[in-house]
This record gives sequence, C-alpha cells and structure tokens, in this order.
Amino acid sequence: MTIDFSNTEFVQFYMHDFVNGILEETPAELLKGIPTTPAATHLFDIDDNAEKLDSEQAITFHHLVAKLLYLCKRARPDLQLAVAFLTTRVQGPDVDDWKKLGRCLTYLRETKDEKLTLGADDLGVIKWWIDASFAVHKDYKSHTGATMSLGRGHPISMSSKQKINTRSSTEAELVGVNDAMSLVLWVRMFLLEQGFEVKDNVIFQDNQSTILLARNGRQSSGKKTRHIEIRYYFITDNISRGTCSVQYCPTEQMIADFFTKPLQGSLFRWMRDKILGKHHIGVTDSQECVGAGASMPTTNDDVDTEDDVDVTHALMVEGKGFFRADEEKESAQQVKEKEFSQTHQCRSYSDVVKSKSFPQRSCQHF
Repeated sequence: MTIDFSNTEFVQFYMHDFVNGILEETPAELLKGIPTTPAATHLFDIDDNAEKLDSEQAITFHHLVAKLLYLCKRARPDLQLAVAFLTTRVQGPDVDDWKKLGRCLTYLRETKDEKLTLGADDLGVIKWWIDASFAVHKDYKSHTGATMSLGRGHPISMSSKQKINTRSSTEAELVGVNDAMSLVLWVRMFLLEQGFEVKDNVIFQDNQSTILLARNGRQSSGKKTRHIEIRYYFITDNISRGTCSVQYCPTEQMIADFFTKPLQGSLFRWMRDKILGKHHIGVTDSQECVGAGASMPTTNDDVDTEDDVDVTHALMVEGKGFFRADEEKESAQQVKEKEFSQTHQCRSYSDVVKSKSFPQRSCQHF
C-alpha cells in the first residue's frame, strides 16, 4: 500500500502494484467487456441448478475473492458489496458466481488507478450512514451497509449479510444499526484517546420507524415490533448516555445504500465519488440529510406502511407522548401526503439525475 502525504489538506491511499498483481493472476476468460459497475442488478440471485465449478476453478475463485477482500477493506471500498456477496459463495461456487467475479475484476481493470482520498473538516464530528436491504439473500436474510466520514472520503465501511432473518425492513435496519454499533463506539473512543473532543457521533438513518425504535426502545414498539430482542435496543442505551445520536436522512442521500444494493449508472458514480473522496462531504451535505426537523419520507422504501404506522405517527405528534396505531388513526398515506405538501418544492436526487445535474445546495430542509 502507498500512502501519499504530499498534499497538506488530504491523504491518499492506493495499492496499484497489488491491483496489477491480481489482474495478472486472473484468467483471460474472466476479463471480458467494459462494465461500469462491479456488480449487476442480479448480484444476489442464485440459481440452484447452475453448474458447479470444477476443483481447479473453485480454488482460483477462492484465491481471487480473498485478494479482492484484502483490497476492498484497505483502499477500494467501491468493490465491497460485490466482494461481500462473493465471499458467501466460496464454499460451492457455480458458473454464475464465476461470471460475477469476472465482472468485478473487469471493473477493477478499468478503474485500477483509483485512489482513496481522506480528509477531515472537524475531528470532533463523526458522521455515520447505516442502512439495510431487506431479505435480499437466497435464505431471505437482509444485508447491512455502514460507512463513516469525517469530511472527505470514507475511511471505514462495512457490507455484510445479517446473521438472522427479520420480518420487516424496519427490523432489518435496527439489526443493521446493531451490527455497526461496535464500530460506531470504537471510533469515538479511539478519537477520545488521541486527545480530540468528540462533540457529536451522529448516525444517519432513512427509516423513520427505525429512528423511533432506536431512540425510544420498547416505548415506541407496537404489536408488529414487540418481538424484537432486547439486545437490538443496545443503541437506545447509548443514545441516552450521549455516546451517539440518530438523525433522519432521505433515501436519495443515504450513502450506505452503496453497500447494500448493486447501484447502477449516475447514482453509483455519485456515491462512489463521495466514498473515494473525489467529492467533499461538507457541512451543507450534512444539513441536507438532517434539516430543520426530520421530514417524513415520501416513498415506500422508507416506510413499512402496515407495520410502522404506530411509530411513524408518533414522530409526527412529537411532544404528546408515544402513540400506537389503535390509539391514533391517521394513516401512513395521510402522513405522507401532508409531508409532501410541505416539501414538494425540494428536489430529490432522482430528480436531479434525470435533469443531468448534481444536487444543488439551495434546499436545506431535508
């Protein structure tokens, strides 16, 4: 690994020699085409009837995946989602997995000169984005993604299959936060031991129901979420102690999506450039996520309409206590329509992509 300190404002990490070594070991049959992303949309699809690799190919598959894992955890986090899936297939890889490995390696060939650029605005403010994709694996387990930044680039990120099955996206995201909590707390303690004053350790979430459960624990739990084990409310204790906080971030700005689903096109490139540090994550970007009071999501991706009416409505009547669905009858759709009428002037990232321009910073109340 090469660490470049030549610039006083940021530091760069790259492993060009290691990347070239991987590509030299890669069979020519795998390096076909010119993909623009490391994984296609069918990354998580598994065909039980697909032909298994022979023993020699299986060994090569395992060897290359292990090298990619080493690379993506150090200098190429943009490969992490694809590699996270491939690591679950090393015990019995098939021809489909071989093609998925080939796409990842070909993408690496086309982007072999990429560098991870890291910089900090304020070492006292730690920003985390944590998300989960519900039931995307063959056994219906969900996938956790988490990433951290101090201003420019993302030095720590994770992409992993969850250990348990969950019943809703709200529950999956709460489990995802729990999966990442050890990193969230460790980074804070590390900076404190280095003599820095940590003013805020904020976790951005795009699911309002998960935010309520994280902040209030059992008090915001209704009949659809009361089965969740107490260990997944570990975050509630840490919020009450002030070691971290949770704030809302709209799905369009949820950078952790990069580590939970195989994004494509301009959205992939925008998030990749943020993670690799090509684009600076400044104060304005954080304000776009938080805003003056968390706004309700306006897409079905953010709310489990049946499961979460109880807790999402509780957020809308903040200051009046905790309500459940059988006490307050306002529907999730009514809540969405009310919020949309208040925020319709603010463009989402998807609208920006359609107009082929990047997010403007004039809209501050996300």
